[in-house]
Amino acid sequence: MHFRFPKWLLLQISMELKASKEHLEVQKMKKKVLRKQVRAQHTLMRHEGIECSSHATQSLVIANAGLGNGMSRHQLLRTVEEYGLVETLLMPPSKPYSFVKYGTTEEAKKAFDALNGKEVTLEDCGRNIVLYINFLEKVFWKKSVPTSLPPGLMVIEKIISPEEERRILESIDWIGGEDTQNAQKTLKHRRVKHFGYEFCYDNNNVDKDKPLPGGLPEFCDPFLEKCLKQGYIKHKPDQLTVNQYEPGQGIPPHIDTHSAFEDEIISLSLGAEIVMDFKHPDGNTVAIMLPRCSLLVMAGESRYLWTHGITPRKYDVIQASELGQKIGTITADAGDLTLNRRETRTSFTFRKVRKSPCNCIYPSVCDSQKGQQSRVQPSFPHNEMEASKLEQEYVHRVYEEIATHFSSTRHSPWPQIVEFLRSLPKGSIVADVGCGNGKYLGINEGLYMVGCDRSKNLVDICGEKNLEAFVCDALSVPMRSSSCDACISIAVIHHFSTAERRLATIRELARLLRPGGTALIYVWAMEQEYKNQKSKYLKEKTGSKDKEEEINTGTAQRPLSDQLPDSSGQDAVCSDQLLSDPKDKGCDAKPIADYTLPIHTNRTSFHSQDLLVPWHLKGGSKKKGESVDTGLFPVGSKESQELSPVFHRYYHVFCEGELEAVCRSLDCVRVQRSYYDQGNWCVVLEKL
Repeated sequence: MHFRFPKWLLLQISMELKASKEHLEVQKMKKKVLRKQVRAQHTLMRHEGIECSSHATQSLVIANAGLGNGMSRHQLLRTVEEYGLVETLLMPPSKPYSFVKYGTTEEAKKAFDALNGKEVTLEDCGRNIVLYINFLEKVFWKKSVPTSLPPGLMVIEKIISPEEERRILESIDWIGGEDTQNAQKTLKHRRVKHFGYEFCYDNNNVDKDKPLPGGLPEFCDPFLEKCLKQGYIKHKPDQLTVNQYEPGQGIPPHIDTHSAFEDEIISLSLGAEIVMDFKHPDGNTVAIMLPRCSLLVMAGESRYLWTHGITPRKYDVIQASELGQKIGTITADAGDLTLNRRETRTSFTFRKVRKSPCNCIYPSVCDSQKGQQSRVQPSFPHNEMEASKLEQEYVHRVYEEIATHFSSTRHSPWPQIVEFLRSLPKGSIVADVGCGNGKYLGINEGLYMVGCDRSKNLVDICGEKNLEAFVCDALSVPMRSSSCDACISIAVIHHFSTAERRLATIRELARLLRPGGTALIYVWAMEQEYKNQKSKYLKEKTGSKDKEEEINTGTAQRPLSDQLPDSSGQDAVCSDQLLSDPKDKGCDAKPIADYTLPIHTNRTSFHSQDLLVPWHLKGGSKKKGESVDTGLFPVGSKESQELSPVFHRYYHVFCEGELEAVCRSLDCVRVQRSYYDQGNWCVVLEKL
């Protein structure tokens, strides 16, 4: 006998099984979402130091919804605005996450419930992603100051009309292959045609004895005449390279060979806009938007010293605002960045073939001057006169020029220097020799402190703060012997260019001290990584002067952002062979010889004890009181370029034990203490 279940019962059992299965799937998905949430929390904490909140707040971090994984600002903003008023949307460059702040906590919670674990399709590429969301108390991000164009670089917008663009593009035949008039190649990352002379990629040069027949195409003549008339070039080019870039293609960073071409190089961008990256040898990088139908002009420093290239990718990170999308530099402002899908771009780069060797002022990167001694960079001084001249040009003059900008970055006293000053008895007379902008002169109000500095402009800044300071040289301080209870010399002695002058400076400090008086000396260290710890100098990235902003979250309404001061530190210090062989001190540095002083790459380890360190002047003013409105000058103009020149300061960085050895060579003092502090060697002396 067979028992049959009623159909309604079978249907009910089937529905219950299906519901149970769906419930299990939902639970499984919830666990997966929670697991991804926790992973996103750990990633954010590990990489950014940002801690997520366990309770609801106004701010959210949305993982998988960043510029780094293809989410555009327009799509994300449209998505998050469905749940309330968005006060702030931050999309850090190259990161796979974004930050959102709503007007109320309730709106943020509504977005959290709706979007956490939700699958969305990226509009620009069609790829599906899943959003994972966490609450935040606050988030810090860099608000970058707009960077200047490299010196000598200009971008001229709308140099030709759309009709002229169409005619020029149609004149290039990419199908016919190589003919007798030009050389065509298909490279790994782009298609290329050469006119006038073929550029040989095996040696990055041209064969000046083998011009291509036909010269430059006829359509170039009116355009080049226009460039000559406008003063963008001095000589009519005789070589043209046409590059066609599909989305995802690019060209490696490079400098056009000095010996191959003359100064001005111009490049016309047709078909689409592009972001081109420029990089200085010191590591400073600038991303520049080249709009469609614009002309890039590279001359001087931007042509000879900076590399330029196009990163192979299908999207560029650009300014989201309409103003930001125009010509100029791309600023890494997380509150104004989005993605721009690349399209096919064709560049026409015009050059004038050089007939004689290059004699530019950048011999370190010039193939014509390889092996020749630089006429511009100074050599190590061999006598008192040369040393004085070197310091006058590469220390004294530089600080007079950069005083205002330098002072704006020197406002955070170092803790161990503050501790030394606060440990002195009340009423002590203290001299700060090389006081700069006077940031240590008011640390302890119980002391009688006076400062002196070689820079008049820095001393004037001290005066504006009502601090006691006067102008003098650290080698000869106009104060009575034994008149001071203490002295400090912070980031000064490393600017003296010979061992004798550095020793004389320390002897002068000792002269000022009464018996039993103490002096604190800081100098920059050769060892910027000490006991497996990198110094602050190495840790700080380019752009450390940028302001930090934060989003605060709470029940009360607060300002959208609060600007925090930067934490720029004091300069560091260092030295070479002094009174003993640096090998005895374990210092792996160049011995003093007849060599040209190298230019240091900022934020990198030192490879020479005597060197020039670049200072990029910013702020639109060279000297105190010389304020300049940068808005008066067009982007890329000669005037705007002169607002941010690069100066080079001489330094002698000290090896471990070197400063202490110099001090011990003086019979009138004893070393109380020596230590390492954030990339500096430091000594406390006592007058005997």
